Amino acid sequence: MFRATLLATAALFASGCTTMDSAQEAPVERSAMVSPILTTPDAVDDQTYAQPQVARVTHVALDLDLDFDAKMIGGGAVLNILAKDDAKQIVLDSNGLRIDRVTDGQGNSLPFTIGEAEEGKGAPLTIKLNGARQLRIAYRSAPDADALQWLTPEQTAGGEYPYLFSQGQAILNRTWIPTQDSPGIRQTWEARITAPKPLDVVMSGVRQGEPEDVGNGRRAFRFVMDKPVPPYLIAIAAGDIDFRATGPRTGVWAEPDTLDRAYNEVADTEQLVEAAEELYGDYRWGRYDMIVLPPSFPYGGMENPVMTFLTPTFIAGDRSNNGLVAHELAHSWSGNLVTNAVWGDGWLNEGVTSYFENRIVEKVYGKSRAEQEAALSYANIIETLDEVGYDAPGTALHNEGDGELIGSAIAYDKGHFFLRTVERAVGRERFDAWLRQWFDNHAFQPATSQMIYDDMLANLVNSPAEAEQLKLREWIFEPGLPSNVAKPDPAAFATVDTAVTAYADNGTIPTGWSGWTAAEQMRFLDNIPKERTAAQLAALNDALGLSETGNNEVLFLWLELALANRYQPAVPQAEVFLSEIGRAKFVRPLFAVLWDQGDWGRPIAKRIYAETRDGYHAVTRAGVDRLMAAD
Repeated sequence: MFRATLLATAALFASGCTTMDSAQEAPVERSAMVSPILTTPDAVDDQTYAQPQVARVTHVALDLDLDFDAKMIGGGAVLNILAKDDAKQIVLDSNGLRIDRVTDGQGNSLPFTIGEAEEGKGAPLTIKLNGARQLRIAYRSAPDADALQWLTPEQTAGGEYPYLFSQGQAILNRTWIPTQDSPGIRQTWEARITAPKPLDVVMSGVRQGEPEDVGNGRRAFRFVMDKPVPPYLIAIAAGDIDFRATGPRTGVWAEPDTLDRAYNEVADTEQLVEAAEELYGDYRWGRYDMIVLPPSFPYGGMENPVMTFLTPTFIAGDRSNNGLVAHELAHSWSGNLVTNAVWGDGWLNEGVTSYFENRIVEKVYGKSRAEQEAALSYANIIETLDEVGYDAPGTALHNEGDGELIGSAIAYDKGHFFLRTVERAVGRERFDAWLRQWFDNHAFQPATSQMIYDDMLANLVNSPAEAEQLKLREWIFEPGLPSNVAKPDPAAFATVDTAVTAYADNGTIPTGWSGWTAAEQMRFLDNIPKERTAAQLAALNDALGLSETGNNEVLFLWLELALANRYQPAVPQAEVFLSEIGRAKFVRPLFAVLWDQGDWGRPIAKRIYAETRDGYHAVTRAGVDRLMAAD
């Protein structure tokens, strides 16, 4: 029922009867909006094979079929090229793509080669231009394309139809789209996607009209993104999904069995958008919709324009985890509007966004909640630096390639506290005016750490002396945590910290737990003594109902604590949790805890992973695979 015709792609292209022919009849016009290519040494992306200064992609038009049986996407891509007059070739990124044919706009074949592949990076796809400025590529993805997860009906909430979703960040989209897969090479795009009835298709572009019945039990969906975006933001999902509006320009998609819970959790999204606009200017993408995906989605959320992808694990029933929605929304300015040119400057996306998220939370949910969430963020920084060392090279915001960023605590949390520190020093009015102009002046463009540093010098600080006082260079380019950090309010968790001390000193379990915020509960579990007896864990669980919580963030901390103490009663719940949830943030640490427990934990980890691995996205699998291979 769900088998497409793409298995015969090569033969069809040879005969001229392909979906590409329709594209040939209506050539794609080059977008008028072309983003610049940065040429400074710090903007050179070593994760792409592209040579954009010679020849670059400006627009991608996809015409693709979804084949759920073969677990492949196939059809054609039309690329508009901007190149030097004497450019002989263009280099694209490819990882596992099966290229059947490349032609120019007139149907003339163009020679191409696929070079030697590097692990994780794929291979260069080099195409002779022969004067062409439009390329037509007939291709198929591999069944194991890392960006794509194909779910059987049994792996969905409804249990009747299959499901597909993609995750492109950082360099995974080259496994299903032939293009220059670099955050610094922004492109407009459009797509025609055919899928079997009754599945709906959504993408990170604006849907064009209603789906078209094309026969053979299939429908065609069309999408347009008329603003240049980094290629990692091209995303697709297809399944048995329904939509419910949360406002005039916002709404949520989810499987029918999940939609009510999803809607109730994100019902105030329109308010979040309005708060963001009040802070830093108009929302520029038209609609802001979300899709709550099956639980195997590997991240909390992904900020795909027009269609944010969300994990169902954030649903708690009380909107206590809606900082996630605020975060992905904030990316509509920081990340999507202004994008890091290279992944070594990823803090420009995540750190700026984390600061922006906290400001949205403050406007919508109040200062107390915002300060508590900031305090959790600060604790992440300190915990990480205590573990790896304050001089570790990967703890600088700007990564020159001599070290990996040390987890999210640097890109997200240190980046957040950098901007928080500057804001506290210069005042909100002055800071907000600067950040708004940063978004405005670099809209739909790539950026680097040096660029934001220079912009601060030019448009924010009043003198070199003030820049020195703010420690701008130290924050961005040096490891550790500068001494001027604007620490969170110590009173934010006063009640909780008192309860932590009482529990540590004499085992007193807090009585007000049910009235605490999720952040307060997380603070408590994060800070109580880590070595607990079985009796102590049982008493804690009995009194607080930890194993019965509806908040997955809290449940994860409980399971992490229990497994670290070899608490056997927690193992069945951990197994259920790991079999039902594929979010890497939860999955990898729990397997790591089990792995660290040697003879007790490793057999449990191996048994559970053998049962759950196939249900995880490639991103999640890779992390756990590395863990178990490091034995």
